[in-house]
Amino acid sequence: MVETAITEVPGFENLCTKLSKSFAINGKAKSTLSNYTRCLAHLALYYKKSPETLSTELINDYLFYCQNLHKTPSESFFKHTIFGLRAIYKVLNMEAKRVKLPQIKRQNQLPVVLSKAEVRTLLKAPKYLKHRLMLAVLYGCGLRSYELCALRLSDVDFDRMTVLVKKQKGKTDRYVPLSKHLARGLKKYISTESPQTFVFNSQVTDNGAPRPITTTGVQWVIKENRSKVNTHKHITA
Repeated sequence: MVETAITEVPGFENLCTKLSKSFAINGKAKSTLSNYTRCLAHLALYYKKSPETLSTELINDYLFYCQNLHKTPSESFFKHTIFGLRAIYKVLNMEAKRVKLPQIKRQNQLPVVLSKAEVRTLLKAPKYLKHRLMLAVLYGCGLRSYELCALRLSDVDFDRMTVLVKKQKGKTDRYVPLSKHLARGLKKYISTESPQTFVFNSQVTDNGAPRPITTTGVQWVIKENRSKVNTHKHITA
């Protein structure tokens, strides 16, 4: 989608470059940049114009389309579109347009907490060792899906029994404890699967160089196995 917009919409590639530089300078997450540029690409292709050139009226018409007329409205897509527009207006010093965007109401939802029995059932559900360890690290170390994806082999210290979780979304690095049971499982997985660079590799490589599994892949593993847990709770990571 982004590549198509870069090819077909004049000025969009330059906009993406400026936004990417701003994110890199300010240490913001690549996953956030990816979400923003994807949504901005949709907007650019909708009008065949780069988003920063659009009037407030056209922006509002598109947001109305996203919320009310699109076949499959998505709250997260709508939010990322607005956040992406705010980001480019800030980078381009277009504050007048930035303040005219609708406010996003933040929903304070309590986290879903599984019982010990539910966690045990979930961790035993996957057929493959890799998938079992992915879920075990998520719940055993209290990681989010994007943190699991970024986890490198060098971040796991079996001597100190810790896992280094490097900063994401502007936060600071932190260490989390590694239980003996999880350490045994990870050692078995690493010995059996021989992952490269990242603890959990994607099947896709960058010209032979290892790539981490994506958050989409992590969510797929959760989705495939949560039905085996006898609970009405919505399990995510």
